Amino acid sequence: MTTTSAAGVRRPNPLWALGLLRSELVTTVRRWRTLALLGVLAAVPVLVGVAVRIETRGGGQVGGEGPAFIAQITNNGLFLVFTALAATLPFFLPMAVGVVAGDAIAGEAGAGTLRYLLVAPAGRTRLLFTKYATVLVFCLLATLVVAVSALAVGALLFPFGELTTISGTRIGLGEGLARALLIALVVAASLVGVAALGLFVSTLTNSGIAAMATTVGLLITVQIVDQIPQLHAVQPYLFSHYWLSFADLMRDPVYWDDLLRDLGLQALYAAVFGSAAWARFTAKDITA
Repeated sequence: MTTTSAAGVRRPNPLWALGLLRSELVTTVRRWRTLALLGVLAAVPVLVGVAVRIETRGGGQVGGEGPAFIAQITNNGLFLVFTALAATLPFFLPMAVGVVAGDAIAGEAGAGTLRYLLVAPAGRTRLLFTKYATVLVFCLLATLVVAVSALAVGALLFPFGELTTISGTRIGLGEGLARALLIALVVAASLVGVAALGLFVSTLTNSGIAAMATTVGLLITVQIVDQIPQLHAVQPYLFSHYWLSFADLMRDPVYWDDLLRDLGLQALYAAVFGSAAWARFTAKDITA
């Protein structure tokens, strides 16, 4: 649906734009690839919870190294939410986001449907914004899938109740659940930079597979660079450097410095690569 201005220029109706976003969301979620990614993410908390349950059967303790908070799971199942997010954030969550973002534009171009989307009264800028908004919603959806799966498994296998923060203070279950939700939102926001990077890569090629592989490859490269001590000078500028700062939300009082650095860095990546994606897409020759 369109509206006509006084100058006779036809503009998309805002309700039509919302319909386009809803259509993109439904199409993305219904893909088998997306469902498989969400299934893997939901399975990670189950595997962690079952493994901890088996290892601590008979009063044993969790031994060896593992994700953050894993030693506290047996005392309170809510810690499985934090452990699952810490286990999936370095690779599984950003990989899933990279796959969806990398396929956003390149997948349409490779399938030959991109030009038909542009025939509709959307325009390149509106379509690109809709694609990015879809990827951001997927960031939140993927994070909530991990958190809800971990919450369900933690409640089933371990006791629930008051929990002890990193600072050693006790908080009630209600506040613990609120902090778990806040942590999930922060983790989702931490994926904004990957989403913008993947969208930019997606505008550079007409092959969805190439865009997805490139985005995941860049993710792995950044993770490796972030672990090399000799490159400490550039590490604070990598989008993954402050990802695990969400653990500071389990302090009392909350330590905000690294959290704000993380969110600020994600906003910077979104601005830089979002602008680059817009510049590339608006000048892209779409003939197929």
